[in-house]
Amino acid sequence: MGAQRALGSFAVGDYLVFAGVLLVSAAIGVYYAFAGGGQQTSTDFLMGGRRMTAVPVALSLTASFMSAVTVLGTPAEVYRFGAIFSIFGITYFLMVFLSAEVFLPVFYKLGITSTYEYLELRFNRYIRLCGTVLFIVQTILYTGIVIYAPALALNQVTGFDRWGAVVATGVVCTFYCTLGGLKAVVWTDVFQVGIMVAGFASVIIQAVVVQGGIETILNDAYEGGRLNFWNFNPNPLQRHTFWTIIIGGTFTWTSIYGVNQSQVQRYSACKSRFQAKLSLYINLLGLWVILTCSVFCGLSLYSRYRDCDPWTAKKVSAEDQLMPYLVLDILQDYPGVPGLFVACAYSGTLSTVSSSINALAAVTVEDLIKPRFRSLSERSLSWISQGMSVLFGMLCIGMAALASLMGALLQAALSIFGMVGGPLLGLFSLGILVPFANSVGAFVGLLAGFVTSLWIGIGAQLYPPLPERTMPLHLATYGCNSTYNATDVVTATEMPFSTSAFQIHNVERTPLMNNWYSLSYLYFSTIGTLTTFFIGMFLSLLTGGRKQKLDPRFLLTKEDFLSNFAIFKKKDRVLSYKSHMVEDGGTDNPAFNHVELNFTDQSDKVNGTRL
Repeated sequence: MGAQRALGSFAVGDYLVFAGVLLVSAAIGVYYAFAGGGQQTSTDFLMGGRRMTAVPVALSLTASFMSAVTVLGTPAEVYRFGAIFSIFGITYFLMVFLSAEVFLPVFYKLGITSTYEYLELRFNRYIRLCGTVLFIVQTILYTGIVIYAPALALNQVTGFDRWGAVVATGVVCTFYCTLGGLKAVVWTDVFQVGIMVAGFASVIIQAVVVQGGIETILNDAYEGGRLNFWNFNPNPLQRHTFWTIIIGGTFTWTSIYGVNQSQVQRYSACKSRFQAKLSLYINLLGLWVILTCSVFCGLSLYSRYRDCDPWTAKKVSAEDQLMPYLVLDILQDYPGVPGLFVACAYSGTLSTVSSSINALAAVTVEDLIKPRFRSLSERSLSWISQGMSVLFGMLCIGMAALASLMGALLQAALSIFGMVGGPLLGLFSLGILVPFANSVGAFVGLLAGFVTSLWIGIGAQLYPPLPERTMPLHLATYGCNSTYNATDVVTATEMPFSTSAFQIHNVERTPLMNNWYSLSYLYFSTIGTLTTFFIGMFLSLLTGGRKQKLDPRFLLTKEDFLSNFAIFKKKDRVLSYKSHMVEDGGTDNPAFNHVELNFTDQSDKVNGTRL
């Protein structure tokens, strides 16, 4: 390939495309602020009036999963470590199945707005507060990063103004979340998925043209050892193997899809349980499309730079700048197309941030404000929800400013996302699957799980695993016009951001560092979940958990699974039950909702008597 020509830079057309995406997103918010009478109640604002259908919700779930970290991080990941990342396709299927068949039935039949309401119904008020506080801290941290990371990467490669981008995305998100509520969030996500796929497609098509066909790209990838799909090594210390991705990945993603407020809130807003489940399964197709695109972009990156790696040659300063670098390299002759790719990365950001802001507002109103001020009218709750959206939007922009000062804390905070999600997944699983779990077991289990995942996560930041654990693949620079220095090959320790300022260098490696701290990052969540679950179960047995009387609706029952087939048999009952639910919108405490109780009685006499 020889020496490369000079990179393109951002032109007026690119800025116009980017501005256009922001404007359309804002316009959708304005439309939903006034359409259909606007946001009359907090249920309208936070849950779209519980009248959403499967397809837009599915696209919205896909969009918010796909932050700019995915758009910029996954191709770089495949470039460095190979296409084994595509095994996540199996993980996504397992995760969607668990979310749809284990968690969704319980949350949906209780008609709750905040996932953490479940913790109070099942355990007690204090455990609900623990869950809420953990979620708020985790989400604000994560959202700040999601806003800042792409701004930094794109700024360093394209000269796109960093703070302009941070403030513009933050303000636009806050604007349409505040005006249009959940409906605006869902419909802007649908629009943004389109932009993301278009951005990816433009890069893939041009890469295939420039490199001389798909076959060339796959051959280069094969010769460079990038097509390493099947690594069945059971060693949990290796970063990505078939097992770490299937087991660790399933736990990590289920903690996001199964119990995280921003995802649960959307499928709970569907008008029937069938639509809610359908939205998850359709979203699976979306995840597969996005995964295929990002893996192929990674292989195209390798094919293009196989003999001159821009990162080792110091043309970019971090891995997540490789994608923007490729875009300016191959698409510079097409005005507006690099802008489309930047819009693609930012659409990922907008969708993640908007769902986070909406979820934060929902959790604050439902878990912190409603229980304290019971006399508030629906109208004033709707106003408070909008006020909360503005507040959290500003907090997230502030967090992005902090992220810029922290630099390497970015990676630490992203790991914290996994560290917090694991114990919370363990807590919900305990409540839904273990009839004898009680509040003592739940609290101690959550604490133990949280401490364990923090310990392993922070340890891994301080003493990152050695290259033989992460197994980065060979990168070459012999085709560049600069001398190749082997010591330039740096190893990545975590998914989206490459190195950490907290690394303690030149330390005698102890067995603890080489084993416990070198565990694949995908297992952080797994360890948090299992610790919480088993310690919670054990302690509940010791503290008399078997004596408590439980409403069977707080547990996953056989009927929940059999109801999948109800659509073929007794249609009338399912429909009449749902039509009540829409009118009811889920009362303050669904446990005392007359419609729900009648339904339990008529479906199963045994349950009725146990109540």
